[in-house]
Amino acid sequence: MTSLDKPTTEDTSADDARAVTEAALFEAFGGVRGMVETVLPGLLFVSIYTINKDLHMSAIAALAVSLVLVVVRLAMKDTVKHAFSGVFGVGFGVVFAMMTGNAKDFYLPGMLYTLGLALAYIITAMAGVPLIGLMLGPIFRENLSWRTRNPGRKKAYTKSSYAWGLILLGKSAILFPLYWWADTTQLGWVLVALKIPPFLLAVYLTWVFLAKAPPPIDVFAEMEAEERAEKDREAARAAGTAETPGAHAGPEDPGPATTTGRHRRGA
Repeated sequence: MTSLDKPTTEDTSADDARAVTEAALFEAFGGVRGMVETVLPGLLFVSIYTINKDLHMSAIAALAVSLVLVVVRLAMKDTVKHAFSGVFGVGFGVVFAMMTGNAKDFYLPGMLYTLGLALAYIITAMAGVPLIGLMLGPIFRENLSWRTRNPGRKKAYTKSSYAWGLILLGKSAILFPLYWWADTTQLGWVLVALKIPPFLLAVYLTWVFLAKAPPPIDVFAEMEAEERAEKDREAARAAGTAETPGAHAGPEDPGPATTTGRHRRGA
């Protein structure tokens, strides 16, 4: 290997690690389509409410588009977890708003969820079991191996969880005062504007931390290798057992010859 080859190999490995990290993050958070499914119901709600101030029409339209997104994913036989989460979020918002008659309450469940998620990220990071690691570990096929066997990745997951928690806390610090002081349309448009940028910032920071971290330990590959090794050991034991009777037959054969020898001597 020449001095020029080695950096090329390292660059290729780094590029592969970044590509794997990007793919895992897109899978975990739904990618562009997941972002659209997150933004569209709230955007439709605030758009209709801004035009006609009709709470019922706005709420029904938001819930209807959420259900359509789920049906489209089912028809395409795609994962529906992001679309279903959107349906539940919109559904709770519709229930709150209908019960109180206050259109701003359509946004309250989502705001409370954001605040709770921010606290979950921070608390789990402080406890040594960062939530982002629990979410991404299975996607990277490492499960919880990062907790005890890969301290570099645990550190990256901890940093990522703190980043998510602080970003979501900042978002909550903007939205909750608006919930009390602003009108429904102002709150709605600010909330729509804050859907994507904080999310992209958190995903980007997670990508940066993980791209610099050691590669994940593929515990699934380890288990598969152990299973193959165990099968090989069983096959070897079975082969050894099959050869054992033939090995015992040799010492028993001289028996008659020895007896014949004694008979001869006796004769």
